[in-house]
Amino acid sequence: MPLLSRKALLPPSLVLTSAAPLNKDQKAFNTLIKKIDARRAELAAWGEAIPLFKQRYVSDLLPLQDRETELHIQLARSLDLAHGQKGVTKGEKRKLSVMISELAQSVLARQDDDEIKALYNTHSQSDFDAEEAARQEDMKSMLEEMLGMDLGDDIDLSSPEELMQRVESQFQAQHEAGHTQAAPRKKTAKQLARDAQREAEEKQMSQSIREVYRKLASALHPDREPDPAERQRKTELMQRVNEAYEKGNLLQLLELQLQLEHIDQAHLASLGGERLKHYIKILKGQLGELDMEIQHVEHGFAAEFGLSPFERLRPHDLMPMLQADMAHCEINIQRVQADLENVADPKQLKAWLKTINLRRQRSTDLDFPF
Repeated sequence: MPLLSRKALLPPSLVLTSAAPLNKDQKAFNTLIKKIDARRAELAAWGEAIPLFKQRYVSDLLPLQDRETELHIQLARSLDLAHGQKGVTKGEKRKLSVMISELAQSVLARQDDDEIKALYNTHSQSDFDAEEAARQEDMKSMLEEMLGMDLGDDIDLSSPEELMQRVESQFQAQHEAGHTQAAPRKKTAKQLARDAQREAEEKQMSQSIREVYRKLASALHPDREPDPAERQRKTELMQRVNEAYEKGNLLQLLELQLQLEHIDQAHLASLGGERLKHYIKILKGQLGELDMEIQHVEHGFAAEFGLSPFERLRPHDLMPMLQADMAHCEINIQRVQADLENVADPKQLKAWLKTINLRRQRSTDLDFPF
């Protein structure tokens, strides 16, 4: 069962309580339970937030972005026409060319348009495709140097999904190559002792999970139940038990025990010694798996929507971020509509151009796609 579909949080009864002060291991057990509870809650929140975000992204933000792009195209065309009008000074022409180039760049960042590309090439006195190829090559070199890997000549850096997949596959290949190329060395006595200890601990942890599983399997065996309805219920529970056992998920097995009332607080409070230590080690591993899954979900979302993979996101950040982008689009649409009115009248155009500070505009009005 995918973790994102787990909406039920940990029962509070799994946290150890006792009239006497808890010892170090019992406190560690409780801390792990609470951390796992928090990770499960975060995964559930991601599972709920992402579909809502995608729905609003398609229904609300994309239409605004399309409208904004459409108006940018109209404005670029209008400015190009104004550029060729009589009475436009050289200084005004230079200012118009810069504005057209910037508008063209914002359009081409969202869609390919040969007409807009031609406008960019004319007014920037450059070649957009050549500039983009150089920019992609510079970005590729920077990423390769930063990551210490060769991304290949066929990588499409405009696709965040492809970039993430290529980086992950390269890391995996490097990891496997490291294991393959490592020359076997004779282990020291200390290393052999550590390996033996680790193997014994893993065996003990596996035994701890197996003991819980056996108790559940014995109580839930469907073939021993004469009542058809109860047999069906136990069959479904046994399927959950088998899934948890196959994954080595001690926590799910303990939760199922609680549901079946085979363990209670008195039993939990009596946990101690080696068994509790083994439980703690197993739960640490499960916590690590949850952290990796959260990271995978978060990075996958960032890659899909072109966000920075280095900026930490939380599920509750998504809707405010979407609303901020919608508000930004609405402001831009109003501004471009006003600009179109200014361009339509030659006298108004000249007065408007005098108010345009290109240095300020380039630094503050850059339009990045979401």
